[in-house]
Amino acid sequence: MLEFLIAQIGQWLGEDIGASLAYISNGKHLAWYASVRYTLIAAVGGATCAVLFGLLGAALKQSSFLPFKWLGDFYTTIVRGVPDVLFILFFPLAFEKGVEYILAYVKCGAENVAATTGWPPCDAAQWYLSTGDYLVMACVSLGIVYGAFAANVIHGAMMAVSRGQLEAASAYGFTPRQVFWRFKVRQMWAYALPGLSNVWMLLLKATSLLSLLQIADIVQWAGRLGAANYFPRVGLVHPDWRWKYYLVLFLFFILMTMISERFFEALQRRASRGMAITGSN
Repeated sequence: MLEFLIAQIGQWLGEDIGASLAYISNGKHLAWYASVRYTLIAAVGGATCAVLFGLLGAALKQSSFLPFKWLGDFYTTIVRGVPDVLFILFFPLAFEKGVEYILAYVKCGAENVAATTGWPPCDAAQWYLSTGDYLVMACVSLGIVYGAFAANVIHGAMMAVSRGQLEAASAYGFTPRQVFWRFKVRQMWAYALPGLSNVWMLLLKATSLLSLLQIADIVQWAGRLGAANYFPRVGLVHPDWRWKYYLVLFLFFILMTMISERFFEALQRRASRGMAITGSN
């Protein structure tokens, strides 16, 4: 059906346009378009994990139990100082090796682990990860890294919630846990969303690192398709066109940014309904 449609367009608009359409709709380009799903899954999954880690980190920072408070401060301070690329490479590889180490003792035996000169000590301890496995670990890695930024944003937003309203809720008989979740967390979103939108933008850009985890994402496919293409029988099919493909990615991320801005504006309006936000019009 697609080939017939391209042929018809070529007859209407000329052979050059038809050839160009046929080129950008071949199997490799269709795989490139399909790889967008990895970027979107990593962005949404990483953002979900980042919000969860952010809420946990903010709750720890506000805890009256000093070890929890120190743990929250340690998380937000240390993780924010680690480069994204290093953490995204370290966590999946460390997790993979940790699982293989456990499997080696369970499947191969401690004596074989101690005597081995290679790794893994037996085939049963070899853990072969699929693209889906790496994608899940990428989401968790992004969530841990950007959850530290989100925790600081959420912590500041919680501090901005009117103390008088929290005291009034306590006076009406709500428990501290109910005050925290029903009032503090509910109202802090109106203050946190502007900062969380910035965290989302940073996380969205970090999805360009997925190719480091053997995931054939849009960046990796752009590099493959744009590289100089040479066949011995045909000769040079096309020179180095990577800048053209990277320009498409440039426009793609700009489009995602524009959509994200509209989405967060809608969330901000919804979260601010019925609230008097200081400094708002």
